[in-house]
Amino acid sequence: MAFVSFWIPCFVIGTDIAFSCQNADDFADASSPGDIVIGGLFAVHSKMLRPEEYPIKPVIQNCAGFEIQVFLQTLAMIHAIETINNSTLLSGVTLGYEIYDTCADVTKAMASALRFLAKFNSSEDVVEFKCNYSHYVPRIKAVTGASYSEVSMAVSRLLALQLIPQVSPSSSAEILSDKIRFPSFFRTIPSDFHQTRAMAHLICESGWNWIGVIATDDDNGRFALESFGVQAMANNVCIAFKEMLPAYLSDTTFHTKVDHAIEKIVKETRVNVIVVFMRQIHVLKLFKKAIERNVNKIWIASDNWSAAVKISTIPNIRQLGTIVGFGFKSGDISTFQDFLRNLHEKPTENNKFLHEYITLLSVCAHLEYHDFQMCISNQSQDQLLQNAEDKHQIWRDDFLKANIEPGFIHSTILAVYAIAHAIKGQCKDRNCKDPSAITPWELLEELKKATVIDDDREIRFDSNGDMSTGYDILLWKEIDGHMEITTMAQYDPEKGDFIFEDEEKKKEFLDLKKVQSTCSQHCRPGQMKKVTESPHTCCYECVYCPENHYSNRTDMDYCYRCNNKTYWAPINSTTCYRKTVHFLTWTDWFAIFLLLLSAFGVVLVLSISVIFTKNLSTPVVKASGGLTVCYIILFSHFLIFLSTVFFIGEPTEFKCKTRQALFGISFALCVSCILIKSLKILLAFSFDPKLQNFLKCVYKPIPTVVTCTGIQVIICTFWLIFGTPFVEQNFSIPRAIILQCNEGSVVAFWIMLSYIAALAFICFIFAFKGRKLPENYNEAKFITFGMLIYFIAWIVFIPVYATTFGKYLPAVEIIVVLISNYGILCCTFLPKCYIIIYKQETNTKSAFLRMVYTYSTKSAGSVAVSQISLDSKSSSSRATVSDSCKSEKNSVNGNCHFQEPGQKVMTGKILPKDTTGTMARKRLSSI
Repeated sequence: MAFVSFWIPCFVIGTDIAFSCQNADDFADASSPGDIVIGGLFAVHSKMLRPEEYPIKPVIQNCAGFEIQVFLQTLAMIHAIETINNSTLLSGVTLGYEIYDTCADVTKAMASALRFLAKFNSSEDVVEFKCNYSHYVPRIKAVTGASYSEVSMAVSRLLALQLIPQVSPSSSAEILSDKIRFPSFFRTIPSDFHQTRAMAHLICESGWNWIGVIATDDDNGRFALESFGVQAMANNVCIAFKEMLPAYLSDTTFHTKVDHAIEKIVKETRVNVIVVFMRQIHVLKLFKKAIERNVNKIWIASDNWSAAVKISTIPNIRQLGTIVGFGFKSGDISTFQDFLRNLHEKPTENNKFLHEYITLLSVCAHLEYHDFQMCISNQSQDQLLQNAEDKHQIWRDDFLKANIEPGFIHSTILAVYAIAHAIKGQCKDRNCKDPSAITPWELLEELKKATVIDDDREIRFDSNGDMSTGYDILLWKEIDGHMEITTMAQYDPEKGDFIFEDEEKKKEFLDLKKVQSTCSQHCRPGQMKKVTESPHTCCYECVYCPENHYSNRTDMDYCYRCNNKTYWAPINSTTCYRKTVHFLTWTDWFAIFLLLLSAFGVVLVLSISVIFTKNLSTPVVKASGGLTVCYIILFSHFLIFLSTVFFIGEPTEFKCKTRQALFGISFALCVSCILIKSLKILLAFSFDPKLQNFLKCVYKPIPTVVTCTGIQVIICTFWLIFGTPFVEQNFSIPRAIILQCNEGSVVAFWIMLSYIAALAFICFIFAFKGRKLPENYNEAKFITFGMLIYFIAWIVFIPVYATTFGKYLPAVEIIVVLISNYGILCCTFLPKCYIIIYKQETNTKSAFLRMVYTYSTKSAGSVAVSQISLDSKSSSSRATVSDSCKSEKNSVNGNCHFQEPGQKVMTGKILPKDTTGTMARKRLSSI
C-alpha cells in the first residue's frame, strides 16, 4: 500500500536554554518505557510566551505559568501507572508513558498529538499516511487528556484518524459526547450538560432568577454558556448579562474586558449571583479586580476552578461573598498522598515537570504562602533558569498536598485504570509484550465495555463515552481565618437531585436562599406574574389573581382557575372555596311564613268541609251544587295548598316533577267545577230562550269536568315524558350555587298555565253574565271576583317571575299560588259560610223562595217588557194587542189583553201569581 511519510521536527529556540527542545526526545516532558505506552496531554503551564506581533517563523515558544494542580494530575497519572505495574492487573505486561505539556494551547497540543501518531520503533518519528490504519502500530496505544475541552476537541479529531482512544479526566464540554464527530473520545467525568443542569437546578431551588454569567471566549466557555442558557431557560432563570473574556492573557483587550465585566456587575445591583465558566488563571485576575471594587456576590464556580486552592488563598477573598462550586466527585486518594510524600526521592531525569517544580521551590521558598504560589505560577521558563542559579534545592511536600484538588486527581486515576482494564481485556489471549499485538482501534472497542471498580461500585462509560460519576457541591467557608473548601452536598446526575450528608449541610444550603437575586420581587401566593416590556420573562409585575382564580405558590406565571363550577375564589386568593348551596330551606323565615299560610289554608278547607257537612240539607249548601261538587272543589283546593310544600326544601327529581303537575291538575279540576257551577247558575236564572237552549246543550257536568281536567292531565303527562323538570345548579351568583328546579320544557310549562287561564277566563265570562242574582244569593258575582283575583295574581307573577332569581324564586310561585287559591276559595265559600253561620234566617227554604220569587218576578217582567217592545216595532197589530193589554179586561183564551198588579206578562201571555211561584220553585229545585 502506498503511503506518504512526514517528519515531526523539533523546533529549537536556543541552545542556551535548558528547557528548549534540541531533538524529538526532548519534546516529551515526562516519560517512562513500557510494553504498552500511554500518552498524556496536560496543561502544566497556563500560557505560551508569544511575541508582541504575530509569529513569523514556525517556532514553538516557551511556556509560563506553572500550574500546580495540573502538575499534580501528571503525578496522579504516573502514580496510577506505577501502581498497575506493581499489581497483577496486567499479568506481567508493563505500562509506559509519554506526557506532554500543552501549555493550554491547541497548536502545541497538536504537535504532541503528531508525536503520538508516529510509527512505533521509527527512529525518525515518521507518521505514515495510509488509507487503512487497521494494522498500523503507532508509538502509543491510548492517550490520557487533555486538560481543556478546546484542546481535546482538536486533538481528538487528529487521534480519530487512527482511532486512538483518548480518555480525558477534565474536558467536560457537552459537544464531546457526540460520537460522530469524536468517535475515540472518552472521559471519566460527566458532561457539562449535567453540570449546567445542576447549576440551573441549584439557582432555581435557591429562588434566584436574575443572574450574570462570565465565561472565557473559547470553545469550552462558549459551549458551557450555550448549555447553561438552555438549562436556565428550562428552570425559569434569566441571564441579565453575559461577559466573555479573552481566552489568552496575552490579549491586549483582556484587562479592559475584565474592567468592563466588573463594572457591569457593580451596576446591576439586582444581580447578586454570578456564574463563572473560566480557567483558574482568568478567575484569579477577575477576583483580584473584584476585590479592589468591593464586589460582594454569590459566585457559582464551574468544575474548572471550584476547588482551586490558589484562588481560595487570594488575600481578602472573603470580601467577595459566598462561593459555591461544582467539583468532580472525589474518591479515595490516600495512596496518592503517600506517593507525594516520597516524591522527592524520585529521579527527575525523565520528568521535566518535577525538575521544574523543585527549581521553583528553590526560587520562591522565601515568600509567604500566597506569594509563594504566585511566584511559582508567574515564573517563565527563561526567568526560572536565571533565578535558579546559586539556589540550593529544597523540598516542600506540604505545598503539594495543600494544592490537591481531589476531583481532578480521582478522575485522572480513573482514566488510567479504564485504559488498563481495556488492555487487560485485549491481552487475555495475546502476548502484549509485543507492542504490535494490539492496535488502538481494537483497544477502543474494548474500552467501550471496560468496567472500573471505584469505591466498591462498578462504573463504566455510557453510550456517549461519559462516566456519570456525579458532582460534589463545594462551599467555600472561612475557618480559623482561612478559606476552606468543604463539601456541602452531592449531586446525582441520574436522579437530578442533591443529596445532603446531614441536617447541618442542608442548613448551609438553605442559608443561601436568604440572598435575593431577582429582577422583580417575588409574587406571593394569590398573585401572578404580568410580563412587562422587558424581553426577559423574569422581569414582571405582580398582579392579583382575578375572581374564581387562585395561585398557591410563589412566582406563578398564571393563576389556576377553580376547576369546578362548585368552587369559587375571591380576588387575591390562594385557594378555592366550595360554593354555598342555597335553596328555600324549611328553616328559612320566609318559607316558614308561607308554610303557615298554606297550613292555614288547609285548616280553612277542612273547616269549610265541616261546616258544609253539618249543614248538608240547608238551601245554601244545596244551592252550591251539593256536597259532592263542594267536596271536589274543596279537595282540589287542599291539593293546591299541599303542592306548595314541594316548592320548599332541597329540590329533588320527585319534587320538581310533582309540584307543577299537582298544582296544574288540581287547579284545572277546581276551575272546571266552578265553571260547571257558573253554567248551572246562568242556566237557572236565564230568561233568554236562545241562551237557555245553548246552556242546556253545553251543561254536561261530569263529562265537562272530566274533559277539562283530562286535557290538563294529558298536557302534564306529555310534559313529564318529553320535557320533564329536573334539578339544576344555577351558578349565576358568584359565591353560591342555587339549587333549583328547571321546568324542563318551558313551552309545556306555559301551556299548562295558559290552559288554566283559558278555563278561568271562560268561567269568568259565564259568571259575569250571571252576576245579577238575588242580593243574598250572589255566588256568580263572587266567582267573578275570584277569577279577577286569579288573573291579577298571575299577570303580576309573569314579570316578577321573569326578573327574580335566587333561592326565593320558588317563594314567588308559592305566593301567586296562595293568592289565587285563597282568592277563589274565599270568594266561593266564605259568603256561604257567612250566611250559614251569621244569617241563619235567610238559610231557609221559605226565605230562598221569597228571594227567588222576587228576583224571578223582576227578571220575568223585564224580559216581557223587552219582548213586547220588540214585537211592537215589528207589527202594528201587536201594538193594538199591547194597548188592549193595558186595560183591566180579562184575557180571552189566555191572550193578554191587560196587566194587573201581581201578574207577570210573558210573550204576550198572562202569568198568574200562582204560576210565577211555581216557576220560582222549579228554578230553586234546579239550582
